[in-house]
Order: sequence, then C-alpha cells, then structure tokens
Amino acid sequence: MTAEIASDAGAVTRRPAAEAAGELRPPPWLGQRRRRPAVSLALRLSVPLALLVAWWWAAGSGRIPPDVLTGPGAVLSALRELASTGQLADYVLASARRAALGVLVGCGAGLVLGAAAGLSALGEELIDLTLQMKRAVPFLALVPLFISWFGVGETFKVALIAVAASAPMYAYVYLGVRGVDRKVVEAARGFGLRGARLAVSVVLPSALPSVLMALRISLAVSLTGLIAAEQLGATEGIGYLVTLAQQYYRNDYMVLCILIYALLGLLIDLAIRGVERLATPWRGQVTAR
Repeated sequence: MTAEIASDAGAVTRRPAAEAAGELRPPPWLGQRRRRPAVSLALRLSVPLALLVAWWWAAGSGRIPPDVLTGPGAVLSALRELASTGQLADYVLASARRAALGVLVGCGAGLVLGAAAGLSALGEELIDLTLQMKRAVPFLALVPLFISWFGVGETFKVALIAVAASAPMYAYVYLGVRGVDRKVVEAARGFGLRGARLAVSVVLPSALPSVLMALRISLAVSLTGLIAAEQLGATEGIGYLVTLAQQYYRNDYMVLCILIYALLGLLIDLAIRGVERLATPWRGQVTAR
C-alpha cells in the first residue's frame, strides 16, 4: 500500500514536468490588437466612398433623374457658386453662431439640473418629474408658442436650440451622477469635501464619460433645432439656404445643404471624441473587441 502511494506521488510529480516540457502552451495575449492607422482609416472611408461612387454612377447613367436627386457634379458647381460669392461662409458662420449660443445655454442648464437632481434627493424630487415631462414633449411642438413669445428673431432661434440640447444633457448627466460609486463619494466626504467642491472635484469627473456622451447627442439634436429655427424669419444661415432652394426648385442646393450638415456633424463628433480620449484615457481599452 505504501509502495502504491509512493508510485502515485511520483507520477503526480513527473506529470507537471512532462506537461511543462511538451504539453503546456503559453496563454494567448489578451490585450487589444489595434489595426494600423492607414488600414483603419481606409475601412472607415470605404462605405462613404462606396456610396459616393454609387451616387455618381446612378446620377451619371440616368438611373436617378436629376429632379429626384441631382448628381455630384451639379452639387460641386453649386458649392463653387456659393463659395465664389462669399455667401457660403456667411451662412455657415451664422448657423454656427446660433448653434453655439443655443448649445451653451441648453447644455449648461441641463448640466446644472442633472447634477442637482443626481446629487440631492430634494433636487430629484423638485426637478426630475418636471424635466421628464418636458423631455417627453417634442421641441418642435414648442415652435408656435416660442414665436408668440419671442417673435421670429434671434432669440427665438437660440431658445429653440437650447431647449433641444438641454434634454439629452439632463438625462445623461443625471444617470451619470447617479452611477458614481458611493464608496468614492464617502471617501471624498471623509477628506472634508462637501457641496459644490464635492460635485466639481469628485462627482462630475467620475461622470465625465456620460457628460461627453450627452454633449455628442445634444450637439446632434441641436442641428435639428437649427434647421427648424432657420426655416422661419431668417435671412442667413444654412436653414435659410434650404428654404431658398425649395422655393426656386434648386435640388443641387438642397443636397449641398444636407452634405454641409453631415460634415458639421462629423467634425463635431470628431472633436468630442478627441476631447474624450484626452479626458478619459482609461476608456480606450474595450474588452469586448
């Protein structure tokens, strides 16, 4: 019996050595394998370029009539026409100024209200129900009411954009603040942080990913508010250019305005992504990829 136990123990001690010699393999690398920047850029551009080629071919071959969708050549001609007169730069700057003011007011209000509702039970009881009802109301339904209050001047346009941008900011900031680890907050309180210092130094930085996501969505929604605002009583702006194109049946101008809005949205998204990489570098590792 003793000899059998000794032989089994010898087998156990010899098996790991044998496995280490020939059978054990190093585990696969669990880090994130990134593509080369050139390959990643080519993949990102492949679908837009394919759509552009398909559009060019369909318009050039006559499969899509010009009165339905004008071709890229006509859109480029319209772009050169507006750029040569200087109207394009003036219209883009006017729209950017309105959007910037509206987003600043709306996102600022949404940030403050979301932080107040997320940090305080009293703030949630006072604010959340009203903001949820407001968020359920489409901001386009407020256009007649805002016109009766502010007219069709710049105040109306900025107010409509602000209302459109405030709802996503409030919702995401509220959820981000509520999602902050309670242990982190309690530790900060143990070091003497209270009130505004606690919110600015601990809570909002912890909720920064939600704030940046809210900013991306708010800016995208603000473009919709900008279009609606510039359809009424405007004498400059991309939305005003859309109105002129509709009145004079300029399909090339309409498509050009759509492309300008798409380019503005892309540039805004790239800018916020850059800020997100700098402000939250730890979010670069995604385990699901």
